[in-house]
Amino acid sequence: MSNLILASQSPRRKELLQQIQLSFSIMSSNVDETVAPHLKPHEVVMELALKKAKEISVKHPESYVLGSDTVVALGECILGKPQSEEEAREMLVMLSGKTHSVYTGVAILKGEKQSLFYEKTDVTFWELTSQEIDEYIVSEEPFDKAGAYGIQGLGAKLVKEVKGDYFSVVGLPLSRVYRALREMGYLQ
Repeated sequence: MSNLILASQSPRRKELLQQIQLSFSIMSSNVDETVAPHLKPHEVVMELALKKAKEISVKHPESYVLGSDTVVALGECILGKPQSEEEAREMLVMLSGKTHSVYTGVAILKGEKQSLFYEKTDVTFWELTSQEIDEYIVSEEPFDKAGAYGIQGLGAKLVKEVKGDYFSVVGLPLSRVYRALREMGYLQ
């Protein structure tokens, strides 16, 4: 069987793949994540997932390569990873009491074979108090996460409702990835 390479250093994606007992190696891609400003959130995640997978696939065409990218969007406004406490606070205030969308794009490549897709999950936050936001920021959890929160950690306290694939919000739509790998011949 060919091997599977995760083109990501994300500890969350690593844990998710381990959860479904796939054996894989990790090779971080270092692609430029600049995208055209007119792209919609689902186009952004698919383009970046494909860039990440291609960079590794070119060097390892005999392997299955999995690239992925996740963004949080309020309408068409994409919220990246906050660079400061102020930016994290602004994002959390924006998300408070509202429903936003989390898009995760996935690209799986092997030689000429390709599977490219995305999942959209709607997440609704509770109306957050200033104290709740401040306590969450002090935890430092918001700083390496798109949209300034991690649903799998303390950020779970902020979430009122999830419509769609929970695992996609964490960083990888597991069941869809599993099925795509099976359809591509990785899993027999």
